[in-house]
Amino acid sequence: MKARLTYIPVEIADHFEDFIITRDEQILDAVKARTRDFSTLSLLKLLYQLRCGSMSFSNLYINSKIRMKQSFLNYLHLCIKYNFISKETIGPNVIYSLTDRGRRMLDLFMQKSN
Repeated sequence: MKARLTYIPVEIADHFEDFIITRDEQILDAVKARTRDFSTLSLLKLLYQLRCGSMSFSNLYINSKIRMKQSFLNYLHLCIKYNFISKETIGPNVIYSLTDRGRRMLDLFMQKSN
């Protein structure tokens, strides 16, 4: 996941603060910001692993094939924040499950039109 410098309309920047690392100057109706550049494919890799059932943190990390642990944690946090994945603590383990919203997100990309 790379950080990028870009101009974003103020209304969008206010609504999607999870994607913004730092805000700089505001020019007219846009703000200059350093943003997180999330990959749709990496997001789908994470959701796809949970389509058949719940997984522990380590299993999800290994099966997702997102190599950098910090990137994996950023994607996991995003999925939990936007309610694509739910997290449940069972004893010493943390179990992650795909929510209905996460399944719909995954389905948007699984069902291509011909």
